Amino acid sequence: MIIKPFIRKANFYETDQMGIIHHSNYIRWFEEARVDFMEQIGFGYEKAEQSGVDIALIGLSCEYKSMVRFGESVVIYARIVMLTNSRMTVTYEVRDSKSDVLRSIGETRHCFLDGKSKRPVSLKKVLPELNELFVRTME
Repeated sequence: MIIKPFIRKANFYETDQMGIIHHSNYIRWFEEARVDFMEQIGFGYEKAEQSGVDIALIGLSCEYKSMVRFGESVVIYARIVMLTNSRMTVTYEVRDSKSDVLRSIGETRHCFLDGKSKRPVSLKKVLPELNELFVRTME
């Protein structure tokens, strides 16, 4: 399954006093790319929640490689690199859309929860359709 990268233009309100994108925004960009990823596979977050599964964030990391400034556009590649019955890890690569210079890399770690009890569940058992879509993106 081919996933298109997420393209994001840096906004002025995201800059800091030095005129570069504040580090906290990269985490938001990861989320935007992940939401786009899920929409591209045809099973958005809203559909997962309506199906009774929450995809909870349990950890994240980000390394900054070079600066992004207001008005620049970045391309964000999101990939599932680890999937178990109850957990998933997504990696991100943020690159300048014109020069392809690496801007940051990161990852988010998630667990699958029952939407009502908030207890961990096996995605393969409770939502096999989504599990299969995730597996197909990894091939």
